[in-house]
Amino acid sequence: MEYVDLYLVHWPVTMKAGRYSAPFTEEDFEPFDMRAVWEAMEECHRLGLAKAIGVCNFSCKKLETLLSFATIPPTVNQVEINPVWQQRNLREFCREKGIQLMAYSPLGAKGTHWGSDSVMDSGVLHEIAKAKGKSVAQVCLRWVYEQGDCLIVKSFDETRMKENLDIVDWELTEEDRQRISKIPQRKINQGRRYITEHGQYKSLEELWDGEI
Repeated sequence: MEYVDLYLVHWPVTMKAGRYSAPFTEEDFEPFDMRAVWEAMEECHRLGLAKAIGVCNFSCKKLETLLSFATIPPTVNQVEINPVWQQRNLREFCREKGIQLMAYSPLGAKGTHWGSDSVMDSGVLHEIAKAKGKSVAQVCLRWVYEQGDCLIVKSFDETRMKENLDIVDWELTEEDRQRISKIPQRKINQGRRYITEHGQYKSLEELWDGEI
């Protein structure tokens, strides 16, 4: 390819060359130099290698730091968003700064080694889905769509692919939205693999700047 449409910093973390898969040891980490990383991202944009640049898994505080020196602000912040982790404060911040939120794991990543059943097994979501004649997945995706967020979905099943697209000609009621807003919140992908006593982030509080 001559260019990519969107190029993202995957985590606010730096690993030594060749170390990409967990479990990590303390020796695998290097300090994350946000300024140097973003300058390189901006250069990719200026060279036409990336039409847009952005970040993933950045908190409000990390975005504030980035915006304090960026000459090209991030177009996107890709983070976990689903009815069990709704990201209200981060969404408000990103809207104010003109950063598009992109939702990964909108269904909670059920079946993965780090995912959870809490989204797809939610009693509230099942009740709403039954009342509307939709699937729980469709209700989740429609909810994210109504927040104004981009969606990342993945399926190898043709029926589910079609189902994932069938979320635009109907909407949730205000009562549905209120019920979803009261679902207990719990971050699923906490990034524990990046926590180490001798690394940059010694706790989840440090990694997420208290937004957990």
